[in-house]
Amino acid sequence: MTNYVVVSGKIPKALKEKIKKLGININRVIRRALEEEVKRREEALLKESIENAAEILRKIDTKRIVKSIREDRESR
Repeated sequence: MTNYVVVSGKIPKALKEKIKKLGININRVIRRALEEEVKRREEALLKESIENAAEILRKIDTKRIVKSIREDRESR
């Protein structure tokens, strides 16, 4: 079973009344919104990590790597 915690926030009374009148499931909306925000931020962090890795990889001299591999193969 998943563990749950309670989170709280304040909204205007008029908004709460509209939510109740429209039959909106607050828990479902909050959960979905938070899941989407977490996903968006995780994707942003991943994109940043990929960009950092790409920057490092651009600095590597491919000719040097190819030469090294060839030398290693020839020494066998």
